[in-house]
Amino acid sequence: MSREFDVIIYGASGFTGRLVAEYMGKTHGDSANWAMAGRNEAKLAEVRDLVGAPSTTPLVTADASDSDSLRAMVKRARCICTTVGPYQLYGSELVKLCAEEGTHYVDLSGEPGWMHEMITSHQAAAEASGARIVHSCGFDSIPFDLGVYFLQKAAVAKTGKPMPRVRGRVRAMNGEFSGGTAASLGATMAALKTNPGLIKILANPFSLANGFQGPEQPSDAKPYEDEVVGSWVAPFIMAPINTKNVHRSNAMLNHLYGEDFQYDEMMVTGPGEQGAAVAKMVASSNPLEGDDVPKPGEGPSKESREAGHYDVLFIGTNDEGGRIDATVTGDMDPGYGSTSKMIAESALCIVHDCPDLPGGVYTPAPAMGEKLIERLVANAGLTFDIGS
Repeated sequence: MSREFDVIIYGASGFTGRLVAEYMGKTHGDSANWAMAGRNEAKLAEVRDLVGAPSTTPLVTADASDSDSLRAMVKRARCICTTVGPYQLYGSELVKLCAEEGTHYVDLSGEPGWMHEMITSHQAAAEASGARIVHSCGFDSIPFDLGVYFLQKAAVAKTGKPMPRVRGRVRAMNGEFSGGTAASLGATMAALKTNPGLIKILANPFSLANGFQGPEQPSDAKPYEDEVVGSWVAPFIMAPINTKNVHRSNAMLNHLYGEDFQYDEMMVTGPGEQGAAVAKMVASSNPLEGDDVPKPGEGPSKESREAGHYDVLFIGTNDEGGRIDATVTGDMDPGYGSTSKMIAESALCIVHDCPDLPGGVYTPAPAMGEKLIERLVANAGLTFDIGS
């Protein structure tokens, strides 16, 4: 594919888009052929100076409400890296155009109802044009999607078969959820009022798995004492999207994890009475509601982002008593600092490292797998480790 730019960062004047542009310029500025895009060229120029990008960094004007401007942008890039959400409000036309024009695409979507619609509507066009459409390239769901993939590849290498049961356990998470995540949840709740059929998609862990319906999944709705972890655990708010993406990845990988695969995600809150109390408190609160949640376009300070981190343990078990642990960590807050690095590396990976990947609508693991893991470890502050 011969295009003017390898990657266009669409939404670069927004808070998260600005972080993506800053990372791209500082980490890959000498090697990547990239541009910044948004509605207002003057605002883009201001952000370009603010993040220290070279004054020669190209600026592209495009507006989600103007299909012609979007198509003109799409035709100039090998990949569109978009942070403009909620995607169900502002992203559908962009996906359509990328699928039609053979332009690769990565986003930060945690909106399973909208993703189901994009898969149904644009899979055939993406296959025909060669466009790789990859959703959920941020904290939801790269650490989880790739974490399960990483564990199962190790299990197959060690035992010859995957682990039929995997537990995702968030042991530490210091940082804020993004305002975009909160806005996406609000948009989904509003969509339910006009489209009650969406409830079935949101309730089904296999709704993105290309029609496959697997076994009953473990309940993740209530706190309990998890003997495998040795701690109380509480519901993890991102599980409803992450689990769907993991099951879609399994389906797209020809059931590398097995057709009997079970997966859930919970937060670790500690042992004993104190752990139980914390678990119950977590279960009764919603971190995406309240006055402290950032609005779209807002976010934490640089100091706060750099002070953040996360640590996720994956435990794979089988009926024979076998166990394999994998750990994924990130060195910045999940919703902004780490997410901005993950989506930038995803865009570069899909352009440069996946020459034989057919067109289609993907999750990160089947699209990029080990190639993205290598990039994230080398450049983006993530670690992937198998326990002893």
